[in-house]
Amino acid sequence: MTTARGPFGSPSPDMAVYVISVAAELTGLHPQTLRAYERMGLIAPGRTPGGGRRYSHRDLELLREIADLTSAGIGLEGVRRILELDNQVNALRARNDELVAELAATREALGQALAAARGSSPNKLPVLRGPDPGQSLMVWRRPR
Repeated sequence: MTTARGPFGSPSPDMAVYVISVAAELTGLHPQTLRAYERMGLIAPGRTPGGGRRYSHRDLELLREIADLTSAGIGLEGVRRILELDNQVNALRARNDELVAELAATREALGQALAAARGSSPNKLPVLRGPDPGQSLMVWRRPR
């Protein structure tokens, strides 16, 4: 069970704090529906040492999303696939953000290396060192 706290001491969105009856009431779903969704692998609530289910705020949002999709006529296998694709999209967006930041840092380092090399010999090319000691980037210029 997550014990992290958000700002001002409030529970983090991932902290499993809601018992099944409260989660059912907050989402408008029956407790048996929540259990069925767990059996199907659509949701994975936290567990107490005694085995009781505890739902986080993020779990409640997911349950509401599942309820919205099923009420729109989408079957549970369709819901499962939509959730998988949504997770893939989120992971790809995060990776894209990482790559954009890495590219910006590389461009900045290359710009600094080129600026430092301007005063030296035209045949001397900058070598950029990566974050790992064994990494480097060589910039090649074709002879004219």
